[in-house]
Amino acid sequence: MKVWESAEIERRELIPGGHVSFVHTESMTLAYWDFDPDVLVPEHGHPHEQVTNVIEGVFDMTIEGETIRLEAGSALVIPPDAVHYGRSVTKCRILDVFHPVREDYR
Repeated sequence: MKVWESAEIERRELIPGGHVSFVHTESMTLAYWDFDPDVLVPEHGHPHEQVTNVIEGVFDMTIEGETIRLEAGSALVIPPDAVHYGRSVTKCRILDVFHPVREDYR
């Protein structure tokens, strides 16, 4: 059994104002994000199913042209290949879960 300690996981700034650390298992990737206010996650898509969980803050997510406001305690499923982007309205902590593994994030 593997236990990950957050203090031991590498943190990266993948986009300005967006810091993330990753945990990879055999079948999924967990991405622990910290966003400053007003950070844009550029439009993109990927073949992975994604579940976005807002732990703290307010985050606007646009999927296939429809914008949804997510607040602490909200979870949203993004289907594979759906074009989406987001913006942190406030400082945010978000957990994204991807299936299958995001090899591009290793």
